[in-house]
Parts: sequence; structure tokens; C-alpha cells
Amino acid sequence: MTTLASVSPATAVTGPPVRFRDLLAAEWIKMRSLRSTPWTIALTVLFVVGSAAVATLADKAARSGPADFLPYDAYPPAGYWTLMLVASSMGALTVVSEYSSGLIRTTTVAVPARGSVVLAKAAVTAALWTVVGTAASTGSFLVSQAILDGHHAGVPITHPGVFRALVASVLLAPVCALVGLGLGVLLRHAAGTMVTSIFTLLMLPTMFSESNRWSADIKHALVSAAWNRLVQTWEPDPGSLGYTATVPGSWIVYALWPLITVALAVLVVRRRDV
Repeated sequence: MTTLASVSPATAVTGPPVRFRDLLAAEWIKMRSLRSTPWTIALTVLFVVGSAAVATLADKAARSGPADFLPYDAYPPAGYWTLMLVASSMGALTVVSEYSSGLIRTTTVAVPARGSVVLAKAAVTAALWTVVGTAASTGSFLVSQAILDGHHAGVPITHPGVFRALVASVLLAPVCALVGLGLGVLLRHAAGTMVTSIFTLLMLPTMFSESNRWSADIKHALVSAAWNRLVQTWEPDPGSLGYTATVPGSWIVYALWPLITVALAVLVVRRRDV
């Protein structure tokens, strides 16, 4: 007679605890396994650096000698608005693609600590887009200065305001990617997340001006306005009637947006069903 050994459910599912570095490795595999990721990143960097070259070539005629560093040469808005759009969209897709495919159910069964999953996604996303931002920002600066050096109008990286503009442009990519990721967790819908990201990062700042205090305060609390102030190498006119943002305040905006959106995502994902 055969006797069946009883196995308790706890014994059946008990296994080694999932370490955070395992989650990081899993998220990295997910991200690099998408064929569209390297192509999208490469084309985005190429476009950003190319836009810097075009802006510099268009401006070089007016700069026949040494001059102050002009951020719209190395960091033209067209290129960096595109970087913001792509980074926020890709950050959102790291989450909403799992919700749309149902993979998120498998993930949460394997790792019940949903907050840790979100933090792992945020860490991998931040690391990847910091590298992308570094490539885009450094490439933009080097290309623009290579063109201007031929006209004796280039500036070194030690020139006042140059390094700050470079770092602000580097960090713009991970900041927008993390905002997109946080919105993706909160909304869980691809189209809704994309529209919300574009509206918040690109369209909303244009609705406010610096002519009134309340309008300026709202505008200065937005990411693109903070980037504009950080790459601005000249001080505002004291006699101007407008209200301008401060450099420390703009750095704070850079820090708060990803922190708040990711923190909300972690809080929400722990409290609701998949």
C-alpha cells in the first residue's frame, strides 16, 4: 500500500527570498530584450546631437569671435523636447507594457513585494537614461564646440555656466523617464500615460508666463521650465517685470518630480490589486 506524504502549502511555495539585486537583473533583462530599445535610444541621441549641430551652424555666422556660452547652440529646445518625449514614453512603457500583456501578474506572483518591483524598475530606468542623457548632452556640447572652434568662438567646459548646463541636460533624461514610469504605474494605460506625460512635461509650461507671481510659481515648478533656467547662463535683468526662477529652486524641482511620482507609484501599487 502506498502512502502519500502530505505537503503543506507553506512548504510547497517556500524558497529562497528574492534579493533586490535579483530584481535589478530581471528588470535589466526585460529592458534589453526589447529590440526597439537600442534603436530608439540610438536614433534619439543621434537626433539630439544633430539638432545641436544644426543650431550651431545656423548661429555661427553671428559669432565671429569669442563670446559667452549660448545654451541654444549646444542644447536647442527642439532636440531636448524630443529627448523628454522619448524618455518619458520609454519610462512609461516599462510598466504599462506589462499591464497590457498580463506579465505583471506573473511578476507579482513571483515577487509579492510590489513596491520592490517598482523600485527595481525605477533604478534600472534611471541608470539607463542617465547613460543616454550623458551621451546626448556631452555629444551636443562637443559637436557644437567643434563647429565654433573653427570660428574661434568655442568655450571650454570650465567656462562659467557650461558645466551646469551640461549636467542639467544629462539629468533631464532620467528625470523624465522616472516621471513617465511613475505615471505609468498610477494610470496603467498606455495612451493615457503618454498623453498625461506629454501634457505635463511639454504642454503645461507653455500655459503659464512669468509676468505674474502665481503664474510664474506654477511654471517654475515644472520640469521643462527648471531645465530652461539651469541651462541659462545669463542672469535675469533686475529691472524686468517678470519673475524668474532661481538655480537652487530649479535643482529642487529636478529632484522632487521623480521622487514624488515614484513614491506615489510605490504607495499605490501596494494598496491596490493588479
